[in-house]
Amino acid sequence: MDTTVHSPKVTTAARQDAAPPSANGQAAASMHRRHRHRVRLTLGGLIVLLVGAAGAGLAVGAVAISPGQVLAILGEQVGLSLPWAFETRQELVLTAIRLPRVLLAIGVGGGLAVSGAVMQGLFRNPLADPSLIGVSSGAALMAVVTIVLGATVFGAWSDLLGAFLLPAAAFAGGVLATVIVYRLATREGRTSVATMLLAGIAINALAGAGTGLMIFVADDDQLRDLTFWTLGSLGGATWTQLAVVGPLLLGGMLAAPLLARPLNAMLLGEGEAQHLGIHTERVKQIVIGLAALVVGAAVAVSGIIGFIGLVVPHLLRLAVGPDHRVLVPGSALLGGALLVGADLLARTIVAPAELPIGIVTALLGAPFFLWLLLRDRSRGVGYSF
Repeated sequence: MDTTVHSPKVTTAARQDAAPPSANGQAAASMHRRHRHRVRLTLGGLIVLLVGAAGAGLAVGAVAISPGQVLAILGEQVGLSLPWAFETRQELVLTAIRLPRVLLAIGVGGGLAVSGAVMQGLFRNPLADPSLIGVSSGAALMAVVTIVLGATVFGAWSDLLGAFLLPAAAFAGGVLATVIVYRLATREGRTSVATMLLAGIAINALAGAGTGLMIFVADDDQLRDLTFWTLGSLGGATWTQLAVVGPLLLGGMLAAPLLARPLNAMLLGEGEAQHLGIHTERVKQIVIGLAALVVGAAVAVSGIIGFIGLVVPHLLRLAVGPDHRVLVPGSALLGGALLVGADLLARTIVAPAELPIGIVTALLGAPFFLWLLLRDRSRGVGYSF
């Protein structure tokens, strides 16, 4: 009788199943450490990028100011004496023109990018954009109405608000358009994301028609203002503008990370998020309200600047993943840095003239966005709302 014992073949899967439980735990812990290290490196690199972009924005321009002179001028504002000499003209250019412009670019870029990140989390789609809820088109419509009709429409408000009339009207128009979209999408206390998208498309079309009508009846001087405003610009940045919209932009960027946990839960679906204790309707209201306030404030002082809210969160998601605890603050940093860089190109590439910044962001953002679509199509990735 054959008493030979034949050992069965041990497959790779069987060896993995037979591995001690601690091995899988160690592998998971190692992956988690690598992810955290990559997140730290990414956020650290974004901080360096933002500081570098801001430094370049302050130093480069028609009036040359060296990095040392920039530090010396800024140091003098807080009582520090640094060993770099500078001229009075350089100090005036830096403190009155470039510094508020760079700070406004950081606020507007960061605000648009953060709004895009939370909107993409709400729609559960990386192709979502704050303009989907009509805030940009609503702000544009009220701005062009103010430019073309002005005192005829606003009467005494025109004299009362003065230079603040245009940004105030644009902000009000953006918020009003968002409220209309939200009300159309809400029924019996529940808001349909799909209906909100369709309502946003309709409101964008109506606002675009109204804007086209205002352009048709505008005179030559008004057309120049309309064209430059609708394509975006930071050329009129002042400390007064910064004081008015800065709290809204900064407040939105500071409040958005508080939505990280509910947005992470909503990536699983509304039903699953509710099972995790998330009040989904309240989250929708807060996200839409936050996006309306931040984007409305940004458009009110800079005009329409495209692709920042769409491309920045998508690009960052490729680097650090979909976790909104990292995605939201990272979007604020990257959005601010990119808009400072785009503004630097806009005011230097055709100097002494200045390109509308919306043209620069479109030229930079559209090819990248098309590359993302082609890459995802080759991988069989589809998008749906």
